[in-house]
Amino acid sequence: MDPATARLTVSPACLELAASLADTSPRDALAVASRLRRDGHEPALVAAAMSLAELRREARPRLGPAADAMAFHRAGLEQASRAVVSALHAERFAAAGCRAVADLTAGLGADAMAVAARGLGVVAFEADEATAILATHNLSPWPDARVVHGDSLALLGEADVDGVFADPARRNARGRRHDPSDYSPPLDAVLDLAPRYRALGVKAGPGLPHEAVPAGFEAQWVSVDGDVVEVGLWAGAAARRTGHSALVIRDEDRHEIAGPTDRAPAGPLGGWLLEPDGAVIRAGLVGVLADELGAHLVDPSIAYLTADAAVATPFARAYRVLERLPLDVKVLARELRARDVGTVDIKKRGVDLTPEQLRPRLKLRGSQRATLVLTRLEGRHTALLVEPV
Repeated sequence: MDPATARLTVSPACLELAASLADTSPRDALAVASRLRRDGHEPALVAAAMSLAELRREARPRLGPAADAMAFHRAGLEQASRAVVSALHAERFAAAGCRAVADLTAGLGADAMAVAARGLGVVAFEADEATAILATHNLSPWPDARVVHGDSLALLGEADVDGVFADPARRNARGRRHDPSDYSPPLDAVLDLAPRYRALGVKAGPGLPHEAVPAGFEAQWVSVDGDVVEVGLWAGAAARRTGHSALVIRDEDRHEIAGPTDRAPAGPLGGWLLEPDGAVIRAGLVGVLADELGAHLVDPSIAYLTADAAVATPFARAYRVLERLPLDVKVLARELRARDVGTVDIKKRGVDLTPEQLRPRLKLRGSQRATLVLTRLEGRHTALLVEPV
């Protein structure tokens, strides 16, 4: 988005028109736009308002009711933290006793808004002018929050803050950046700020290598309803511990696990299969979970656990093992047909065969549904017929 379009988007006329279009169905968009132009609205205003109304609808599941008053562009919405995650970030700074926080990579301001809502001062830096214009609108309800258009690392020294947060950009025109040194700003440059401030928090991609976590930091991998959304790096008063932790959020309930990243032992398949949450796996805490549950790995290189008895845990999904089968299409098809299975859910870990490749080859036509887990047991490719619990 260019700055002129951003200014038009946050104009009173556009905001009012977009609010009136809040419930417009996408299938009616062309007809509504034509009607608005016939009524005398400028085409550019109509386009901006229609776009804003559409983005607000898309933002509601991620950002909640606050989305209905925000200004967006698509790239910013795609990169914005979910409301539940932004609230976690703000909670850290509030608990750390910070009075004002600098957001080095504000984007549309979702994280800065959550911090401001906790009553803290906010200085939100944004390098892109159009995005800074939209962020200024989004932060306008909080008088102690301001947006600065410019290079955050160059201007940070002028900000009167005792906390720093950053969500470095991990994408450019060529796609996702996997090397932390290619983040914008570079991850190391942000982490080096830790000794200068009371609290430091960095949102990084969940694939961040463990070796990129500095000594003395807390690294917390977070999943929301099964989707691993980030690893938060925390230092100073914002860190609750050192080392690795995983936070699993399901239906707004929070569950946390922490400890060493030692591997779990492997052993024979029991009557139950446990699939650890992605945050637990990313954090390297499968061994901690195995110890808590009295379980072990099905294979030294596979992050499935197994146990002889049913266990209830928010950190893994449990399946009752019905049958162990060879990973052979003919054998699997025969077994599933005998059970009148017509729909099969396929999970895999440690095998090259994909569900998309296997499913049509089974040629199932039954009335029942089943779950297959393709994995390795004792070094061999195996299929497990399981029942989700």
